[in-house]
Amino acid sequence: MNFTDYQQTFDRILSGELTTAPYDDPHFLEYVKLNHSRQNRWVKKGVLIDEAVEAVKSIQTKQNWVLITEPWCGDASHNVAFIVKLTELNPLISLDIQLRDSENSEIDSYLTNGGKAIPKLIIRDENNQDLHVWGPRPAEAQALFHKLKDQNLTLEEQKIGLQQWYNENQGLAVQTEIAQAIKQLATEHV
Repeated sequence: MNFTDYQQTFDRILSGELTTAPYDDPHFLEYVKLNHSRQNRWVKKGVLIDEAVEAVKSIQTKQNWVLITEPWCGDASHNVAFIVKLTELNPLISLDIQLRDSENSEIDSYLTNGGKAIPKLIIRDENNQDLHVWGPRPAEAQALFHKLKDQNLTLEEQKIGLQQWYNENQGLAVQTEIAQAIKQLATEHV
């Protein structure tokens, strides 16, 4: 699906049209509502950094980017908009958004420590060979996640800590990591 389809998935869930599990759970509906708001904020106000813009614009061969996500995912609400904005900078990049919990999802091939953590971005060449895999969150956020977990904080306290980090970071880390990956790929494929 494209980003418009993904946005419409939020609308279908929030309108009550899509009620399959887990969207039949009121807690998940709250996550979707929050995440929709967060993602839309980044769509409207998220600023792309020069390093990421230059890296993406420098891509000279076709690439297929696969983004595995779900509307209930808090980390996705802070990262997806920036990934989408980057893909829009270069017509050589195609983006396919997959819902992690759908039948055709490729998540089982991209587990994190044995789990289906999302979002996951897979950058592929035009022959669909994997070039790079990113996710489920920027390295600094991942380190914070583990630190909060090790402190035996409640799940809600962990979510608040990550939310604060994302608000302060404003998409810088995800963009920097993707830019660095693109630059590394360019040096490897010269």
